[in-house]
Amino acid sequence: MPFKNYFFVGMQFVLFIAWVIDIKALEFNRLELFQPVFLILSGIGFFIIIISILQLNTNLSPFPKPKKNATLITTGLFKYVRHPIYSGVIIFLFFLSLYFASGFKIGITVLLLILFWFKSEYEEEQLCLKYSKYRDYRQDTGRFFPKFIR
Repeated sequence: MPFKNYFFVGMQFVLFIAWVIDIKALEFNRLELFQPVFLILSGIGFFIIIISILQLNTNLSPFPKPKKNATLITTGLFKYVRHPIYSGVIIFLFFLSLYFASGFKIGITVLLLILFWFKSEYEEEQLCLKYSKYRDYRQDTGRFFPKFIR
């Protein structure tokens, strides 16, 4: 496997570990009134992750390059979003960061979003090589959020 596959997965792992770290100096005042909302929205992100994993089924891989025996999934959540797992992770961690009132965790979440942008760019290059229909799918479907959300 090319270096990029391991690089993206390795960086993702490092950022997930970094997110768990708590730096008190970057905490801000909790917005108590919104705490239940933050938990619900975080739960929605987690739900998106689980549904996406189930829909990918045997096509699931941590690496951006598709598996040799993989098929292109364009139904379910993938009908609306090309990378719903990344979307779910960002939603989950962002609202959990707000719940914990952690500027550090928000910063790590932003870094993950940037990493997912570049990882998805590479992943989509690989998907275009493997699936001739991917270019049309990409034009009609949002990357992290549905196209009708602008």
